Amino acid sequence: MRDYDADDLMGEQFKGLPMGEALTVEDIPARGWNVLRGDTATPVAVLRASALDRNIETMRRYCEQLGVSLAPHAKTSLSPQLIARQHDAGAWAFTAALPFHVRLLWSFGVQRVLLANELVDPAALRWVAGQLAVHPERELICYVDSVAGVEEADAAMADAGGGRRLPVVIELGHQHGRTGVRSPDDAIALARAVAAAPHLMLVGVAAYEGTIATVRTPETVAVVDDFLDSVRQVTTRLRELALFDDGAELIVTAGGSVFFDRVASVLAPLTEAGFRIVLRSGCYLTHDQGLYAASSPATTSDWQLPAFESALEVWARVVSRPESGLALLNAGRRDVSHDAGLPVPFAAHNSAGHAIDLAGARITALSDQHAFLTIADHSPLSVGDLVGLGVSHPCTTLDRWRLLLLVDDDYTVIGSARTYF
Repeated sequence: MRDYDADDLMGEQFKGLPMGEALTVEDIPARGWNVLRGDTATPVAVLRASALDRNIETMRRYCEQLGVSLAPHAKTSLSPQLIARQHDAGAWAFTAALPFHVRLLWSFGVQRVLLANELVDPAALRWVAGQLAVHPERELICYVDSVAGVEEADAAMADAGGGRRLPVVIELGHQHGRTGVRSPDDAIALARAVAAAPHLMLVGVAAYEGTIATVRTPETVAVVDDFLDSVRQVTTRLRELALFDDGAELIVTAGGSVFFDRVASVLAPLTEAGFRIVLRSGCYLTHDQGLYAASSPATTSDWQLPAFESALEVWARVVSRPESGLALLNAGRRDVSHDAGLPVPFAAHNSAGHAIDLAGARITALSDQHAFLTIADHSPLSVGDLVGLGVSHPCTTLDRWRLLLLVDDDYTVIGSARTYF
């Protein structure tokens, strides 16, 4: 992968950078900034490099031990620097949700992309087909869940010329879920339509279990397992009917960040039939201090590898102590996620660098640029002190930042990661 944006000049348009600085990604490590020393503006989003590295290595080891492949969901970060780390750790492909993501990933230097969505936009279809016609090194696998979608994709590939066929996978859904066919009969009929399309090739089956539940309980795990078992049965039936493309590498893909262990377990028998099992988990990269801290497979008794660590933090300053038991921070809904729980205050430091006890402190509300921090009446927390916030559901914090600073365990800035949301 190429160094996508090393020479881009950054300045006032990037929050978190010291005021008045104009520099490139390559310039940042030499500056010697330290977040706790107050060298950056606030709020500032940081990624602890050691936690990132451990999470990436843990997921690599997990996939290796289970004999599955990983196509991390790139929309988690949309960062060429972070995607490069995952690529270097052996990611088989990268997952996109939109044609825009496909374009970005190809521009980052990623060659194999799995588009985990139906591609039916006419302009996007024409563009994708044209790119595949002139870039033989690029690969794209798309979802289909309708005959109309099959016909549109086949026509676009035909118009583009180049002689390539577009690999597609049948998406299986569940009742009250998201996209995807709802029955085995529908899957078989759709597979026949793909087989009859001269410019497409059927290379597998896709599903997403994360719309069933977002928390792990014995009941939700049982429902997820039942759904994944139905995916396995439909895949086997399509294989028996010889509907997959002869000679193509076949895949079955599923797996968000809560139940990817169930995907690896339930779909494992398909590897004996020659299928590559591809997980699409994305949030393992940064983990969090909320949703995934409570529901990740790493929380189960069966997990044998190091636990994932929260790598993503937003540091804010106390800007007001207007009444007893309340502090206002200069980070709000524009800076931190709140769709799956409010931020978690986990550390505080005063201007001298000394830690401040935050026992019992919690965020009770957010406005656009402020967080309401409830603290003990006797708390020494003062105007100007720094407070570290952990997040729940990292995706919706990452998409609020165009630049994140990589820090070591002492919060010295050692690098950065751009995002392209």
